[in-house]
Amino acid sequence: MVSLASLWIPILLSAVAVFLVSFLIHMVLPYHRSDYGKVPFEDSVMDALRKFGIAPGDYMIPCAGGPEAMKSPEFKEKLKRGPVALMTVMTGGFSMGRRLAQWFVYLIVVGVFAALVACGTLAPGADRHTVFHTIALVAFAGYGLALWQNSIWYSRSWKTTLKSNFDALVYALLTGAIFVWLWPA
Repeated sequence: MVSLASLWIPILLSAVAVFLVSFLIHMVLPYHRSDYGKVPFEDSVMDALRKFGIAPGDYMIPCAGGPEAMKSPEFKEKLKRGPVALMTVMTGGFSMGRRLAQWFVYLIVVGVFAALVACGTLAPGADRHTVFHTIALVAFAGYGLALWQNSIWYSRSWKTTLKSNFDALVYALLTGAIFVWLWPA
């Protein structure tokens, strides 16, 4: 069996590599620029929302609050009238430093889970294809599959989810390649 301690270098190196590639994907390549649309009359909508002092958090409009209220004629009429919206409210600016740090920690967590699966199933000197296959599949699951539930349950654009899953595939292939390169003999 391979120990987790022997895989810290590929875990950290793959996290750094994916971090850099994700920067290139999101800052250089143009295909994520259409992930979010601009609300018509943005300034007016922001002014209107600002006066309510909505605390940071996730909201649904209309919000029934429970299964019984979802059956009420009033709630059904609100849904029918629309618009129906899912909204995340943030205040105090958009701090990239904190988000980038959280992203890097997440990349390490995905690498650790991929390594844990490999540690339990592969031996030192395992076939390169098997190492790549195992690590890349687990990494892809960690980077991409959880995004599907946002399209299924919250109507996030499938186009955006699939673009992010393409990114996840790139990240998984890169992670798998680094683990193959540094797999213990």
